[in-house]
Amino acid sequence: MTINTPEKASILIVDDMEENLVALEAVLGSLDQQLVRAHSGEEALKAMLRQEFAVVLLDVLMPGMDGFETAANIKRLDQTKDVPIIFLTGTEADTDYLYRGYAIGAADFLTKPFDPWLLRTKVNVFLDLYRKNRQLAAQAEQLRRLLVGAPTPAAPVGPAGSVEPMGGARDSLSRARDAGAGASAGSGQQLAEITERLAQIELQLRDAEGAEAVGLADRIADLERTVRSLRAGRDAY
Repeated sequence: MTINTPEKASILIVDDMEENLVALEAVLGSLDQQLVRAHSGEEALKAMLRQEFAVVLLDVLMPGMDGFETAANIKRLDQTKDVPIIFLTGTEADTDYLYRGYAIGAADFLTKPFDPWLLRTKVNVFLDLYRKNRQLAAQAEQLRRLLVGAPTPAAPVGPAGSVEPMGGARDSLSRARDAGAGASAGSGQQLAEITERLAQIELQLRDAEGAEAVGLADRIADLERTVRSLRAGRDAY
């Protein structure tokens, strides 16, 4: 299965200090991804509603809406709640910061001044996870399109050459019975089962990572092969 996914992901960097944004851009520039700036929590939320991000680097201490409040708002919205957040804190950060951040849903913390190699490494982890999830979602969508596009037996011809209306409410099994295709009925049932299994896999995509993501990809590939086999059998019929 060939899947086309965007070559570059977007990274949101949020800090009220211009010099900190410049430093982050200098460190992350070598990753060759799209870097989007935000000088405040309000700007960050607007940016996240405009486009999709693989990860957010969020300064904790900002005037107005601070990092914790910004993160809480991000996690509150269905559109953005699954985007991982890396908090950037000063050396004065203590265990209360960590507890509060992780309670909100932070994925990680980095203390300023941060090590450039460590920052790139942590960001790369989330970029890889983002790409895997995008690929899995694209595979699932392609399989769904394959299922929707599965051919059905021709409608039986009634008196005077009229075509019997099939009706949108009839499922694969009903159409197969109308055509007198016992084998097609079995195929329709299998397609229905595959559709249900696909829906279950899609529910797991959000939290999939590492070996689990690879396993889901293999399951989707198996389903695709089964669907193609069923389609070939129905076309032959």
